[in-house]
Amino acid sequence: MAKTRSLLNIEGTLGEMTFYKDGDGYKIRTKGGVSKNRIETDPAFVRTRENMGEFAQSATIGKQLRLAAIDLMADAKDKRVTSRLTRVMSKVRNQDTTSVRGQRKVYIGLSTPEGRAALKGFEFYGRSTLSSVLLADYNLDTVTGEVSIIDFIPARRLNFPQGATNVSLSCGFLNLDFETGDKALELSNVVNLPINLTATTVTLTPPAAPAGTGNQLYFLKVAFFQEMNAVQYPLNNGAFNALQLIEVL
Repeated sequence: MAKTRSLLNIEGTLGEMTFYKDGDGYKIRTKGGVSKNRIETDPAFVRTRENMGEFAQSATIGKQLRLAAIDLMADAKDKRVTSRLTRVMSKVRNQDTTSVRGQRKVYIGLSTPEGRAALKGFEFYGRSTLSSVLLADYNLDTVTGEVSIIDFIPARRLNFPQGATNVSLSCGFLNLDFETGDKALELSNVVNLPINLTATTVTLTPPAAPAGTGNQLYFLKVAFFQEMNAVQYPLNNGAFNALQLIEVL
């Protein structure tokens, strides 16, 4: 693979070269490869089929989580959240030590402490992580999903972008059965504060514990706004917001 550096940015196939564009710009790769039919039938590619099946399952499970958390993600995700989450789900799947190769399952991986640890801390916006934005300790009640921050001083306990005048904090409590796809999400109240030196105890409380079974997942979100003429506008389309999966049980 190579990157193009000329003024001519080409997409498509020319001879044995394929020109394409991804998140890093325009690239070139050679044309060719093994046929789909051979991959699907040739015994020599049995490991390839196993890897493809497990990768597809990791991608599907990642999509389940994204759809379950879509109300939180709307203004707190990057272009690569899908691929990043698929990679993490592959790490979770690898913790399934009971299934044969090619049939390992993410939900079995999540039944282990190592699998849950691999998913915990996932950042939905990779360039604006919660730890880089929120400089205050928080407490999580895993029974109710409530998140609290004692004596929170926004101007001191936030790494806020230029132009931000206000911050909103919220959390979410999700029950997601990764085997069946059943899900239930409860969103907390939103606490909106001016970015000043006033100390406030922030309490974010979902209205109830979500119904259903499966894994319990807890989210914490920080979003920035700029107030103008008594109206708050999202800052730079949410590019500085942070959403983290803070606990997985």
